[in-house]
Formats: sequence, C-alpha cells, structure tokens
Amino acid sequence: MDKSTLINIIRRYEQAHFTIERRLNALFRDMMPEELTVDQFLTIRYIRHNARTTSSELADAFCVGKSSITAIITRLVDKGLIARVPAPEDRRVICLTLTSEGERLSETLEEKMQELIGDCIRHFDAEEGRQFIETYEKLAQVLLQSPAGEENGSS
Repeated sequence: MDKSTLINIIRRYEQAHFTIERRLNALFRDMMPEELTVDQFLTIRYIRHNARTTSSELADAFCVGKSSITAIITRLVDKGLIARVPAPEDRRVICLTLTSEGERLSETLEEKMQELIGDCIRHFDAEEGRQFIETYEKLAQVLLQSPAGEENGSS
C-alpha cells in the first residue's frame, strides 16, 4: 500500500473510531444505572465471561495499572456486585466472581447493550457484517501480536 493511501486510511480510521467511541460511550452511559460507571460495567462483564478472573488479568485485559483496577474492584465489592474469593488451588491467589446481584445486573445490562449494538449492526447486510467483523478481528489480532505497532512481517 502506498504512503498516501495509508495516510488517508489512517485519517478515516481516526475519524470513524473517534465518532464510534464517543457515541457508544454516551449511549452506554445513558443505559447505566446511576450507581454504575461504564468501566465498572465492563469489569463486571469481563468477570462474567471469564470465570475466576484475578485483578492482574483485569489490568492486562483493560491495559491499565493495577491501582486503577483495584479501585474499580473495591467499589464493585462495596456495592455487593462482585466478591473476592481465594482460589482453591492456591489460597494466596484472589479470584473475582459475581455475586447473584452482580449476575442479575450483568444479564440485564448485557441484553440492553446487545440491543444497542444490534440497532447499529442491523444497518449492514449479512456480507457487510461478516466483512466488518473479520476485518475488526484482524485488527485486534495485529494489536495483540504487536502492541507497539511494530511491523510483524505480514501484509
């Protein structure tokens, strides 16, 4: 790909990404109960889909420091939405699990989130949807393999 084309694609990506992130975050905030932030919901959602999660795993998954995750976890524990549980195989390791209230809230918000995203994705036909998600997943894989944006030798 020539440099001019690459620069144009990057500019378009930045504009689209900015709009998508801002709008989705605003829509997510609007659907959240008053006492829950989007980051707290995303944490609950991650724990729901990744059983026996640790705070270190959360920090890695969200690309934030452990202190940021600890603050979110503490607030969620205080709200009765998650619990800290020692791992059965090594009681020094603390796993995070959803409480029944956390599970209920997670299910409710997940349904609302799927409706919200579904309303956007419905504007794609089946082939556009398939191409979109395959391309987006490819970008995710590139970022996982090369977090600093280094060349990975593939094209």
